[in-house]
Amino acid sequence: MSGNTFGKIFKISTWGESHGPGIGVVVEGCPAGLPLKIKDIQKELDRRKTGQSKVTTSRKETDEVRILSGVFQDKTTGTPIGLWIENQDADSSKYEIIKDRFRPGHADYTYLMKYGFRDYRGGGRSSARETAGRVAAGAIAKKLLARKKIKVIGYSKQIGPIVAKKIDFKEIEKNIVRCPDKQAAEEMVDHIMKLRKKGDSTGGIVEVVAQGVPAGLGEPVFDRLDADLAKAVMSLPAVKGVEIGIGFEAATLSGSQCNDTFTKSGKKIVTKTNNAGGILGGISNGMDIVLRLVVKPTSSILKEQDTVTVEGKKSKIRVEGRHDPCVSPRAVPIAEAMVALTLIDHLMRNEHSQLS
Repeated sequence: MSGNTFGKIFKISTWGESHGPGIGVVVEGCPAGLPLKIKDIQKELDRRKTGQSKVTTSRKETDEVRILSGVFQDKTTGTPIGLWIENQDADSSKYEIIKDRFRPGHADYTYLMKYGFRDYRGGGRSSARETAGRVAAGAIAKKLLARKKIKVIGYSKQIGPIVAKKIDFKEIEKNIVRCPDKQAAEEMVDHIMKLRKKGDSTGGIVEVVAQGVPAGLGEPVFDRLDADLAKAVMSLPAVKGVEIGIGFEAATLSGSQCNDTFTKSGKKIVTKTNNAGGILGGISNGMDIVLRLVVKPTSSILKEQDTVTVEGKKSKIRVEGRHDPCVSPRAVPIAEAMVALTLIDHLMRNEHSQLS
């Protein structure tokens, strides 16, 4: 089946289910000779894993990665890299009692309509558990980007009504919501915990900044860099919208207000502002790439909701089990991974765009 592979040259294919034996990813297109150790991948997985704080699910998955292929003597061989993460704390019992009812906000109904059959254990393939493979692959992409001095940084820009007013990258990993504003982070945690006590959840906005991206990345016309970035992050569970640069705010501005005027800084041509978010005509312009993605409130909540059974009969449902009251903190490393995967793929695609 299609839909499980991302990228054109640097490609990843993920597989596995939330409550199956484990999650895996195959990475193709990675050049030989890249120094790569388990710890390089594990440090990114540790940022995504479950049970890391009071604002995440209590499911305890260590997400210990195994490298099955493509690496020898701590260097990539140029062949497909196989990565495996075992599921160690899956508990399907909470899903057995609601398997014949559709969970509001979930893919239960749509998967059943598409396949005529579904894995009801935690959503199966539609679960965010699948993203562990993306983060593992993204760690490799980040290592390759670092060789070009490109860095991808994500953070919680907003959770519920609380918006980060300060952007201090050093603050991001110092708080459990990964917010670059210390004061806002404290308010975000309080907001999440209040809703969690009520059996409810909240949404948020994750912002990702890619620094050091050279001008010229992007493939006209259907594989524009902004289009591929949008697809990359929109393919993540719970994401319902994406903005590049100032995004929807552009509708409120005049052309003279919105346009980024050019100037020269040293030997480099830059723009005075960055309303375009580092992309013009679908091609990077050398400024920081800035994008935001909106994650909806977690669909699995303890509050009783109306639903129907698979036969269409009216019913009530309360989704028990272990779930994040807000996905934004753990979505940060996942969003970073998808941006990194997109950038490394376009960087490789761009190598033959001009005669040397």
